[in-house]
This record gives sequence, structure tokens and C-alpha cells, in this order.
Amino acid sequence: MRFLLAAVASLVALPAVALEPADVWLVVNKNVPESRQVADHYMAKRGVPKGNLIVLDLPKTEDMSRDEYDKKFAGPIRAALKDKKDAAKVIVTTYGVPLKVGGEVPTGADKKELEKVRPELAAARKQVAELEKQKDAPAAELNAARTRVRVLENREAFLSRSESNACVDSELMLLWWPKYDLPRWIPNPLNFQASQAYRNGKEPVVMTARLDGPTAAIAKRLVDDAMAAEAKGLEGNVVIDARGIPFNPKGKVTDSGHGYGGYDESFRETAKLLEGAGMKVTLDQKNEVLPPNSAKGVALYAGWYSHGKFVDSSEFVQGAVAWHLASSEATTLRRPETAVWCPNLLRKGVCATLGPVAEPYTIGFPKPAEFFGFLVTGEYTLVECYSRTVLMCSWMTVLIGDPLYNPYQKNAKLKSADVQPSPKGGRKFVP
Repeated sequence: MRFLLAAVASLVALPAVALEPADVWLVVNKNVPESRQVADHYMAKRGVPKGNLIVLDLPKTEDMSRDEYDKKFAGPIRAALKDKKDAAKVIVTTYGVPLKVGGEVPTGADKKELEKVRPELAAARKQVAELEKQKDAPAAELNAARTRVRVLENREAFLSRSESNACVDSELMLLWWPKYDLPRWIPNPLNFQASQAYRNGKEPVVMTARLDGPTAAIAKRLVDDAMAAEAKGLEGNVVIDARGIPFNPKGKVTDSGHGYGGYDESFRETAKLLEGAGMKVTLDQKNEVLPPNSAKGVALYAGWYSHGKFVDSSEFVQGAVAWHLASSEATTLRRPETAVWCPNLLRKGVCATLGPVAEPYTIGFPKPAEFFGFLVTGEYTLVECYSRTVLMCSWMTVLIGDPLYNPYQKNAKLKSADVQPSPKGGRKFVP
């Protein structure tokens, strides 16, 4: 029954008709000439109408303040699209548009409440530590104590606004929403498991993607490679670099499917799903990431966890889609000396990737079995696969690549009905 409901929900998660170039709008930074060049290249290649361009006066840096986001970015985009709310299904940011938006400042009332919450949190953490030392601590008492810590941690984060920063593109998904809470994420109504009750009455959610990278030339290449791969159908090997972490949704310490065990299980489910679809799959379950030069001819890659330390493990085919689950792997896309994964994957020829601009927690990433499962059906574009499977808006993760890229349209490996919520036995995150 759960899978039946999820399948029904998936029918309403995104528009039933295929995305068209006219559905895509591009945002450029007038202060970075290459930004317009990337947009013009994309519009010419994909046939996006010339009027679907929004030119903004933005900082040249990869960061902007919350005030700059509201006044120089989101506000002008709303004004430009005020009569096209339903027509602008996808908004694409381009090379030179800031990547990160800063947070809010706590109010005086917030600071006063923090003075009360922090001692309570310290006491709650101490209680958990003491219970964990007891071999025979009652499971219910330990789980309750841990829940208390999580509640207080969430309250502290809310009051301190310590996590009110976000990826520009993720914030942009809620362009049409009236004022909403910023201290943390908003569950994504476009997720294929979101209930109709949760979607009802809400303003549209915009799909977003970014044509960006270490250089403007790489940003343009993402488009060229996507179209070249589409023309023949993406072929190549699959590499899944899991860690061998067990998933136990019913144990003493439960895993809802959104922690380390749940995501590692989803990596394993990805391997099983794609191997069952006839694809050549390498699944590694050692805790260490694959060493350099481990794989050739890779079309799809997903792995973890080498934090801020890119490992050149794979040689990618043209059109490859690859991402690495770790914190802060998209803190920059342009700094030449960086070792984070997203820009280095792009330098190595990957056509599309995703990653977080700050600490996302595991739930900041799509479940790999869901994302790659929908991708290989050929029924959805890249931006639809991402929008169907990312769990949050107003959070940390960015999708980099041509939003209209559909690498398996000519050589589909699965049907969308084959893609189930992952991991099996986990719980829904989106209401």
C-alpha cells in the first residue's frame, strides 16, 4: 500500500507534459561578462526563446548577503516573471551568479530564549552520555533522551539562525512562496513521495539548476556534452562506492532511512536496481573511497565519504552524471585550488553533478536509488529527476548541469514504476 500511494503521489509531483525549452528561464549577472556568454550559448543550443533571459546587477563573488538576495536577486526575478508564474517552470543560474546566500541575524527575543535553551541542551546531552555508558539502559529511555537532545538542538539552531544560510538555487525554488521560516529547510513539495495534502494550497515550486563550473568554458561544455550524449544515448559503466554500513530500521538505535545506514543501504539498492536493469555495475563496500584510477568508462558514479578531498578514482565518458555524498562539496565552483568534489568532477569531464554549499546532513542529498533510478528511465529530464528526489528546499544542495538533459531517453533501462522509495523499510521525510 505504501508503494501504491507513493506511485499515485508521483503522478502529481511534477507537470505531466515534457519540459520544453520555452519552460526554461536563465539568470545572468551583468557584472560578469562570461555569465551572459554561457546563457547565450545555452539558449542558442537548446532553442530557448531570447526573451527568457533575466539580467541582474549582482555581486561578482560566490556569496551574497540575505539582503542582497531579497533586493537584488529574488525581488527582480519575481518582477520579471510576475505574469509568467506558471510558464517559468525552470530557472537556471549561470556562471558568475552567486552560489550562496547568507543567514539571518537573531532578534533580541531569540537571544534571551537562547540563554534558557543552551543549559537545557547541555543537561540533555549529559543524560544521553550517561545512558550510553550503561550496558542495560532501557531502549525507550535512551531513545527519549536522544529525542530530547534533537528537539533542543533544533530549537537552538532556530533561535540562533545558525543554519539560515542556503544555496541560492535551493532558496530560489520557493520564489513564489510568501514569507516562510528560514532557520532551516522546507520539505520539498515536488518530491515524489510528498502527499497531495502537503501540496494543496501552496504556491508553485520552481525547479532550478545551474550552468556553472571552474570556468565559463566548462559551463558551456556541460550543454555540449549533454546534447552529444542525448544524440546517441548514454552508455558506460556504473560505479557505486558504498561503505558497508548496516541499515537497521528496527534495532535498539533506530534508523529512519535518513542517516548513515539508510543512505549506505540506498547506495546498495542503486547497485542492485541498475544491475537488474542490465547495466554493468561495480559496487565497492569498503569504508575507504576507491583509490585513484580504479574505474574506466564510467557513465554514472555515486559514492562517499571523502570530505573536501577529491579522489580521482574514475575516468568518465562524455555525458557522465556523478556526485559524491559529503559535506560542503560545492562550497565553491570557481576557486582553482579547491579540493572539494563538485568543481573537480566538472574538471574531470563530468556533465552533471550536485553537492552542498555548507553542512547539509545526509538528508540534504537525494536518495541515490531514487535519483539514478528515475534518471535511467528516460522519462524525466535531469532537473525533474533532481526535483522529484531532493528532500528539501531553502537548504544547501545545488544541481549543476543542463536541466533539459535526458541521457537515457533513447536507451531507457527502467520504467518509473520500478523506482521505489529508498531504502526499503525507511520512513518518509516529506509530509
